[in-house]
Amino acid sequence: MVFLKRTVTGNRRTRAATPSPDIHSTAAVVSSCNPAVSTGVGNARSKGIAGREVEEGVQDVNAMVSILAEAGCTVRVFGDAPPSLPTDIYKLRRNLEIRLSTGDDPDFLPFFVSGFSSYIQNPQNLRRVLIPSSYDGGGSSSGESLVRVLLLVAPIQKHVLNLLLEKLPEYFNDDGADVNCSLKDDIARLIVSQLRWLDFLVDSEGLAEKLMELLSISPPALKKEIIGSLAEIIGDKNHGMVVSTLAKMLLEDSDIIVPVLDSFSNLNLDEELQEQVVTIALSCIRTVDAEHIPYLLRFLLLSATCANAGRIISQIREHLNFVGLVDPYSARNKLKGKSLGDCTEASILGALQSSLRFKNMLCEAVLKELKHIDRPHFHKVMDVWLLMLIYGNGGQLQKNAQKIMKKKIIDGCFTKALFDNCITGHQQLVKDYFSSFISFCEYLLSCKEKQVRYFGIHLYKSLFEELKDIYSRQEVLGALLTHIGSGHDQEVNSALETLNLLAVRLSEDLIPFASYLTGVMDHMENFDDANLHKIYEVFCHLACGTRSDANTTRSSIANEVLMIIRKQVSSADMTCKKMGIVGTLKLVSIIGSTNSSHTLLSSQNSISEDALELLQMSFDSCKLVPSAMIVLYDELIALLEHSSVTPTILEWIGNHVCEFESIFLSDLEGGELPSNIVSHGIEGELWVNLDGEISPICVKILPLLSSSLQQKPSLLQVLPSQFMLLSIVSCIHIFLVWSVLIMLLFGSSWKVDKPRFPLVELMHFLGVHCFSRLPRYLDYKLLTLICISQ
Repeated sequence: MVFLKRTVTGNRRTRAATPSPDIHSTAAVVSSCNPAVSTGVGNARSKGIAGREVEEGVQDVNAMVSILAEAGCTVRVFGDAPPSLPTDIYKLRRNLEIRLSTGDDPDFLPFFVSGFSSYIQNPQNLRRVLIPSSYDGGGSSSGESLVRVLLLVAPIQKHVLNLLLEKLPEYFNDDGADVNCSLKDDIARLIVSQLRWLDFLVDSEGLAEKLMELLSISPPALKKEIIGSLAEIIGDKNHGMVVSTLAKMLLEDSDIIVPVLDSFSNLNLDEELQEQVVTIALSCIRTVDAEHIPYLLRFLLLSATCANAGRIISQIREHLNFVGLVDPYSARNKLKGKSLGDCTEASILGALQSSLRFKNMLCEAVLKELKHIDRPHFHKVMDVWLLMLIYGNGGQLQKNAQKIMKKKIIDGCFTKALFDNCITGHQQLVKDYFSSFISFCEYLLSCKEKQVRYFGIHLYKSLFEELKDIYSRQEVLGALLTHIGSGHDQEVNSALETLNLLAVRLSEDLIPFASYLTGVMDHMENFDDANLHKIYEVFCHLACGTRSDANTTRSSIANEVLMIIRKQVSSADMTCKKMGIVGTLKLVSIIGSTNSSHTLLSSQNSISEDALELLQMSFDSCKLVPSAMIVLYDELIALLEHSSVTPTILEWIGNHVCEFESIFLSDLEGGELPSNIVSHGIEGELWVNLDGEISPICVKILPLLSSSLQQKPSLLQVLPSQFMLLSIVSCIHIFLVWSVLIMLLFGSSWKVDKPRFPLVELMHFLGVHCFSRLPRYLDYKLLTLICISQ
């Protein structure tokens, strides 16, 4: 203290000093800034001024170094190492504060500030005071920097802050030149790091104003870092100015949205300012880039309160277009085969899920918002995802989400197209929330409303079609098998209809899981007729394929299905025989369809030959069992009513049902019964004879009834079904004949010598076997009643 007071005079410009020759001197810096000094060119006046400036700068640096040395800090160390600080940093700060705030010599503070300013003109010196310092001459650099210590000395904090902020623009170019440089070599970032978490601020308002001015000219990378550090730098009193400044900057540059949101989150805002920043964030939903939307959503949902939750949810629904989010870099960058657009959508859902999971208030706001939307075109894909996220939370909220989605489906507000937009093309997203989708589909298929179950069927199909991995598809099929085994008719029927839809449209994709499904065939006796048809349709579609298909799995399924059908048809048990007949006719309907290219892989026959072989097998096994023939005829009727078979199969069926003439019809002689129609002394009588004496034929019920009394199988049981089948075949032939005749007469593309259907055979069949023999007075319903009464 005594030494410094003796050497520092009242007029510092007369102080003698010797320039330091090492890097800690400011002479080189001043010289480089003044060409007259560095080149020696100029008049004597300029040389004199420059010389005095250098001399005064060196004197100030020496004064600063002396003050720090007395306090315990060694600035001038060997090389470019940082200054050496004492172990007791708090003692250093106290000594500096006492010395610089004393009133004995008011020149100490200006000398110190001027010396520090001159000292940091050298970039190497500036870096030395910004990096962590060593303690008491130790070799390692750790702890706080010299600048950090000076910023915690109240008398000089404002001056040091001003000096640092004034130096900051000089290193903007360096910041932009090498964005990958370390913090130790980045002067601009080092300066910003010194400002964080100061114990106190002498002039917080002035610091805030200067930082806001610097933000307007800072390069993008540094601007984001400063914005992200504002909460650690600015005092609470200046948050209003910070919010308004950042809001203006967002209007000019939306790329800074992430650091701005981080800054808003970390600032200690009152209710008014909090609502202001929420409004600012909501206004950015439409303009912000897709990659920044997750951060924006997370901020908004974390900022939600009971007062503003409804407004936040409403704005997110209205302005966030979840479908078709485009990332400008998705075409150039890939992450495990996924575009960055997919990753962005996943991040958006992740942000929504994390907020909805831990804030029931937000879930209630979402449900309330969606509940009051009653028009289909007002709903968006985002609505489906919001409900699915809430549904995945479980508990009472899951039940509320179920009720809303069910009501939306019944009212027509949620369409299949809306869910298709949610699932199709979003394989990875659906896979991330696969369990929620499966659970929701299970709920839909268990509902009583048919419209809701149809919706569940569509969702199951969409999930199976969109997800290509084995695990997901097996889970879908496992859920369907669970429905099938539930025992509830509506649920079983819907699950089988779903499997049938998959077998028809995606049989190739379903083949690898055939062994997983064949267990259903072991329990076919537990299903009613409608479901039995669907089971066989599923496995018949899997068993059939094009002749070029060499799939061994499909071949084994075909063999297994054929084996089961043959075993059932040949069984003496009527239940098994009925199942075999259903399976036979289902196979015929698939491989014998006029627009089908299917056949049995195990067969080398043509398509028609395969179908005829199956039909003949069924007829041979059922012809001695009237009840089985009735089932067979009824199934053939259903086949012809709902399917379009080839003319060859149709003619084969017609030839077999034409036995009706020889079995059931008898000629009349002058409108009277033949004398040989007598049974056990009972004479027959004509009923319902509308044509009188001109009637050519009659149905001989009495002889057939008599044969049943003699313990022979009664053919009267088969009469209604066989007659109905004959009628169906006749109607189909009439339709075909008239179609051919019309096309031959009016269609220029048709030729007589090459008709599309076997015209000659059809005309012969109709003229000889059907129309010339059938009685006009035959009433099918009455005949059925007669047979039943007997």
